[in-house]
Amino acid sequence: MTLARRTVAALLLFAGSAAFAAFPEKPIRIVIGFPAGGPLDQHARLLSERLQAVLGQPILIDYKSGAGGTVGAQDVMKAAPDGYTLMLANTGVMVINPALYSKLPYQTLRDFTPVARTAMQPLALLVNTKLPVNSLKEFVDYARARPGQVNYGSAGNGGISHLVPEMFKNATGLFMVHIPYRGSAPAFTDLMGGQVQIMAESIPQAAGYHKHGKVKALAVTSRERNPALPDTPTVIESGIKGFEVVGFYGFLGPAGMPRDVTAKLSDAFSQVLNSPDVRNRMVAQGADPAFLGSDEFAKFLAAEMPRWADAVQKSGARLD
Repeated sequence: MTLARRTVAALLLFAGSAAFAAFPEKPIRIVIGFPAGGPLDQHARLLSERLQAVLGQPILIDYKSGAGGTVGAQDVMKAAPDGYTLMLANTGVMVINPALYSKLPYQTLRDFTPVARTAMQPLALLVNTKLPVNSLKEFVDYARARPGQVNYGSAGNGGISHLVPEMFKNATGLFMVHIPYRGSAPAFTDLMGGQVQIMAESIPQAAGYHKHGKVKALAVTSRERNPALPDTPTVIESGIKGFEVVGFYGFLGPAGMPRDVTAKLSDAFSQVLNSPDVRNRMVAQGADPAFLGSDEFAKFLAAEMPRWADAVQKSGARLD
């Protein structure tokens, strides 16, 4: 290599290192594809204060709701891949939507740079209090003796509260009827009223209703018991081998982000999740801290997509 070329290469290396050292130099925008006040918003706000301290820049939360998170995903996909625009997404946006929408305007692994997975979110299987069962095994026996007579409610077609019971049906061979609602609140009302007999719901809401005696929590869908429902066994403990189904939260940026910037952001999330206060508050919100760096998060997404696509196909759900 000539002296001139070595000089140019050295200058480019220095410039790249300087840019990495300087990042971030301005506020970072986190896009959420759902309205304010929901679980993703709570998660973002929980992490943002400490993330600001680690990165030394303000964190701005921007709500771009619509089409099951698709509007927000498109906004991030089209942003400059410089690390200043990230998306907080969940299982639905990243791995369920690609199977639900035949004309989805993005591809998860092509159009985004995985930065960090931050949490996993188990669900609980809940039944009406008047149902004569007190364990998941008893429920399976009850439903098996009444094919087509047991209804399960969900917050809507194609969502995680729909697909988890579908996976449960496939694992047990039960014949239950799906009753979709517009949101979890009316579904819970009918669960308590007996119009539907079983539901899958996120831990915080499930634990609250269970502790007040409004529903019975029979099992949690994670591999280990959840601190919010310590006396409730897992589905695996209840005799259904290998049944572990949990949602996730994670941060992604546009495709083509520089690896050094991605690494710096990923490390920042790792530092935030190492805080005992953040971890305790996250558990109280019903999510389990579960950090994965960029490369591991990408592998996780690649493994999750066919699993949920299979659940969508077997459920027959389509949204376009």
